[in-house]
Amino acid sequence: MRHAAIIGWGAYVPPAVLSNNDLAAVIDTNDEWITTRSGIKERRISHVSNAAMATAAARHALAAADLEATDMDLIIVATCSPDRAVPSVAAYVQRELGGLGATMDLNAACSGFVYALSVANGMVAAGTADRALVIGAERLSSFLDLEDRTTAVLFGDGAGAVVVEASEGPEGVLSSNLHSDGSLTEILTIRGAGTEGVFASDVPTTVDMEGREVFRNAVTRMGEGAEIAINNAGFGAGDIDVLISHQANIRIIDATAKRLNVNPENVYTNIHAYGNTSAASIPIALSEAVDQGVIAPGSLVAMVAFGGGLTWGAAIVRWGDRVERLGTTDSGIPGTDLKGLELLAARVQGLGL
Repeated sequence: MRHAAIIGWGAYVPPAVLSNNDLAAVIDTNDEWITTRSGIKERRISHVSNAAMATAAARHALAAADLEATDMDLIIVATCSPDRAVPSVAAYVQRELGGLGATMDLNAACSGFVYALSVANGMVAAGTADRALVIGAERLSSFLDLEDRTTAVLFGDGAGAVVVEASEGPEGVLSSNLHSDGSLTEILTIRGAGTEGVFASDVPTTVDMEGREVFRNAVTRMGEGAEIAINNAGFGAGDIDVLISHQANIRIIDATAKRLNVNPENVYTNIHAYGNTSAASIPIALSEAVDQGVIAPGSLVAMVAFGGGLTWGAAIVRWGDRVERLGTTDSGIPGTDLKGLELLAARVQGLGL
């Protein structure tokens, strides 16, 4: 049976760092408060568009697979922070990289990459695509409220990508499990980001989150979804070699691993360095885990996520034999002399940086 195997991986994280101490200079908070509640020490703030970050991550993934964008039948970008409503971020990625395959964006908030990987796998299994670029990219710094310390300290920018290819071997996406509970739409949302904001200019376009409810639901739903996906793949939690959870909160990650009885040594985290990058968090972590040797040939990898909607999902992937990049490239993005706090402050003031 055909399924999608991951043959390329890559990530782009902006160079501008925003530390907890930087935020403490403008918000009533401190490093200890942020670290103990979230596990975050710093995050990145982008000086370029979401599409530019997505394109950069895609370049790295294509180079790792030694393929070109013209080899892709499909580009999916998982994002809840597109640069424009129309066209899709994926269309801009294709514009920069080339190709004529299908393009689409997918919004399942922080669960977006797992959803997008599942969609790509389904299209590969159906025979409508042989190769696809699956990207998670977010610029959530555009929606931060510096007067709300409960959300302003959590989010960062970045992008990650994988190239998948049809395979009938043991490697690839073995199962996925996707869910949503629309009754919980208001516990994690960005008001005013769509047409609502056009017709109601007094609606603030900022992240709005009920932290306790999100935490409670995230731990329960991610664990349930992961258990189903693992069982559907024919395995038990003890078979998981690497758990890559959405990097939202270290306590949620730890609680999910505990629920699944996954050894803490098998859990990959980078939340301390990047914060919550929403749909980009899993592909960024996945790319790092491969490059750092955490994912080995034949590793059984579980990816689990939750996000606004409330959405949640899990995907079980058997890694192939190759963990070395076939090629490398640069991001194609020039650096910046601006600091993370300077970029964020300008964005909050509406200067558009």
